[in-house]
Amino acid sequence: MRDLRTLLRRRDFRRLFAVRLTSQCGDGVFQVALASYVLFSPERAPDAAAIAGLFAVSLLPYSILGPFTGVLLDRWSRRQILFAANLTRAALVIGVGAIVAAGNAGALFYLAVLLTLGVNRFLLSGLSAGLPHVVERGELVMANAVTPTSGTALFLIGGGIGAGVKLLVDSDLVVLGLTVVIYTAAALLALRLRRDQLGPDLNGDEPGIAEALRTIATGLVDGGRHLRERRQAALGLAAIGSLRFFFGLLTVAMILLYRNYFYGPGELDQAFGGLAIATGAVGVGLFVAALVTPWGTRVMALRQWITLLFAAAAVVSAVPIGLYTQPAMVVGGFLIGFCAQGIKISVDTLVQTGVDDVYRGRVFSLYDMIFNVGQVSAAALGAAILPDSGKSYAVLALIVVGFAITAVVYSRASQGGDRLDGGGLPGGIGAGDQTDERTQQG
Repeated sequence: MRDLRTLLRRRDFRRLFAVRLTSQCGDGVFQVALASYVLFSPERAPDAAAIAGLFAVSLLPYSILGPFTGVLLDRWSRRQILFAANLTRAALVIGVGAIVAAGNAGALFYLAVLLTLGVNRFLLSGLSAGLPHVVERGELVMANAVTPTSGTALFLIGGGIGAGVKLLVDSDLVVLGLTVVIYTAAALLALRLRRDQLGPDLNGDEPGIAEALRTIATGLVDGGRHLRERRQAALGLAAIGSLRFFFGLLTVAMILLYRNYFYGPGELDQAFGGLAIATGAVGVGLFVAALVTPWGTRVMALRQWITLLFAAAAVVSAVPIGLYTQPAMVVGGFLIGFCAQGIKISVDTLVQTGVDDVYRGRVFSLYDMIFNVGQVSAAALGAAILPDSGKSYAVLALIVVGFAITAVVYSRASQGGDRLDGGGLPGGIGAGDQTDERTQQG
């Protein structure tokens, strides 16, 4: 808590933090509107293939555009990007509302959703790339614990607000209108930061944007070489890909369980409420992970903490999730949320401290590409092997084995990396190491 109070005393951190919290609250409201319109409408009974299609439309095309957005993050004022991205999302949501008012759930609707969520991933990359500019290097573990986890908590709160508004007025359009207001507020909050506050740190030798876009393939190769020289950061990205794949399979299964297994076709409100409770339990797990991970990374190496959480995720996926009851899903959701967020916080720190700032935007765009491709790949596999009920012991066994193998492979591959390549923060921040590192940087 002392470290958290230190962060909150930093004015620029508070301002960036406010942008994230407001933006992600709006995300929660928007996602409720989408879920209500697409997944929990009486006329629609989604199967695994439908969910996979929604994930693909929402995430996969952005993965293709990710490298290009990384160039912009590494060339343009990140503060201006946060401002413009939130305003752009507000305008796009207005477009989504017009399509919903027309009663169209076809290609135009999904295109508008794709653009809105694509800008969202771009926004989150900018928030992550700008974070090292508003905190001290030795505070990044705590900052990475607080910011994404609190953002997720506000996402869930936004979801609760959106669900409450939907319940009161029974109108997806009103919920979408609320989203527009929140995104606009987030854009205005970004203006409290100085234009150059979040970087990038340019030395004047970088190519112009047009040239950088023309040579994007070369830039990706350079980024890959940069990561190759920073082994711990590269291994962290591989770990995130594995995490997102198996966590994505669990997500698809959970949606199907609540939509088609725990409740019947005439119990949509109860199904929506049950899924909301399970999702809330995941959110609580994320929050607790933010409190525990800074302590965990003081008593063991970051790589050891990541390995431990992957192993724990394997156990949790077997029991209690394998019981396939609603109480088991709630408890399992909390535990798997804890493991997933603890891994993400640790990997965020590895990447932020293990790459040079001029590459950081492109690396976080690559991070998002891996994140999205993992989710889409999981959904595609789920469409092929999951029954419409979502209940499958064979798929659950695949998830358990996948988490366990990741723990073993990552542990072995990351050995000897107690310090990040390039002399950054320790790969494991022990109680003594943290003090020594701060002293060296002073």
